[in-house]
Amino acid sequence: MAGRGRNRAAQREQYQSPQAQMSRVSRAGVLAAYRDGVTVICELAAQFSDATWLAATPCGEWRAVDLAGHLRCVADDYHEYLDDAPGSRLARLMAANAPADSLVRKLARQNAAELAALPDAPGSEHIMAFADSARAYGRRLPQSWDLIHHSYREIDVTVGAMAGAACAEWHLHAWDLARSLGKDYRPADPGLVLAAWRGGMPQLWPELTGWDGDDPWDYLLTASSRDPGWPRVLEWRPFGTAQEPGAGPE
Repeated sequence: MAGRGRNRAAQREQYQSPQAQMSRVSRAGVLAAYRDGVTVICELAAQFSDATWLAATPCGEWRAVDLAGHLRCVADDYHEYLDDAPGSRLARLMAANAPADSLVRKLARQNAAELAALPDAPGSEHIMAFADSARAYGRRLPQSWDLIHHSYREIDVTVGAMAGAACAEWHLHAWDLARSLGKDYRPADPGLVLAAWRGGMPQLWPELTGWDGDDPWDYLLTASSRDPGWPRVLEWRPFGTAQEPGAGPE
């Protein structure tokens, strides 16, 4: 019994270290990075045409327009979770204390179902709705910052910590959109974004202990199941259109 108690104490100590890292990130810094993530998504979205909204993204089978729809859905989800905290459907899912891989699968199914139920619309329309919703959510955060949003394995995740997770999600999806355009993107302060993401994702802490101080942005891309080397789409073409001779990738 004593051995199991020591093991649980060691596990809690391991889980608390990312929270300690998050505590060193200022509220103002997280909120500023959150706003920057929304802004850069809008700036990248403005560069898409009707054709390039159909381009591939690093997000599995999603096209750029699908990613825009997902952003619209998840921004609305964040409002719902905050409205219902600490008893939201996300909180109930996390309270089951399932392993990280099980949570990832369940959230992926939720994302797919929400996207399938979303009415068809141009990518630009989805992004406008996303921006309105995400900015409204950002305005709600300061007054709720220290409230409990949900818990996972005896670790309380505050609204402020969840804001960090949302901040990181915006920057990660900005990278997805940039790659779809054949460009690259990294946030101004990737270390802050990584710390914020860790603070809001306790279910992933055991998997995140291997960071050895290398580039925090590449680490976050990899930890979020992205390939930092995902091919750049140098010029989008409809399927079957021939490439000009010598016009291969860089």
